Amino acid sequence: MKGLNPFKAGFIAIVAIYGVVCAASPGTYRFLDRVDLVFHEAGHVIFGFFGELIGILGGSLMQVLIPAIVVVYFLAHRQNYSAAVALFWVAQSLFNVSVYVKDARTRALPLLGGEDTLHDWGYILGKLNLLLWDRALGNSIYALGLLLLGASVLGGLYFSREQESGE
Repeated sequence: MKGLNPFKAGFIAIVAIYGVVCAASPGTYRFLDRVDLVFHEAGHVIFGFFGELIGILGGSLMQVLIPAIVVVYFLAHRQNYSAAVALFWVAQSLFNVSVYVKDARTRALPLLGGEDTLHDWGYILGKLNLLLWDRALGNSIYALGLLLLGASVLGGLYFSREQESGE
């Protein structure tokens, strides 16, 4: 074992700082949220084949599923550092979803289609008679994001180590 690769350790430090910024104000719209939005909207179309409720849930599901698939891809190819970095994206996406879930009753967030647009989580939780649980569910999703952010940073630091040849 040699020590930390300075490039990898430095990059995961930047990821950590950005992750803390995202966690501190998850309702602030940032660049990565634009990427998440594309997958979110595609999820409605793709999961829509499984019925209305699943189609509406599919937006948030796809938004988290795509970065999770990227993590699994890197793990399957034994690219553990890259998987740890990609895990940040899963965490960030969960922060984003948590804001949407917590807005289910108040419906204060501006939605892509305007005021008359269906609020995904208002519909989902209403249909399941769980609307009063929007804050608790949103907070749980946010907490999972925090856990994954921590795992991303710790994993990134761990896999930033330079390996001896033959190790």
